[in-house]
Amino acid sequence: MKAVISIENLASSVVVTLWTPLFVGTFIAIVVYALWPRNKRRFDSAARLPLRRD
Repeated sequence: MKAVISIENLASSVVVTLWTPLFVGTFIAIVVYALWPRNKRRFDSAARLPLRRD
């Protein structure tokens, strides 16, 4: 049997090997940023914005 290399197989390979780890790393970076203790005051302040009366 011959291995058939097509554009679909190549594109699928590129997506799995490059984009998936990139998106996983981006997701982890966002979660770390959101849970970092230094940002707690900023996020708490933003959470109270809709309830604030001006």
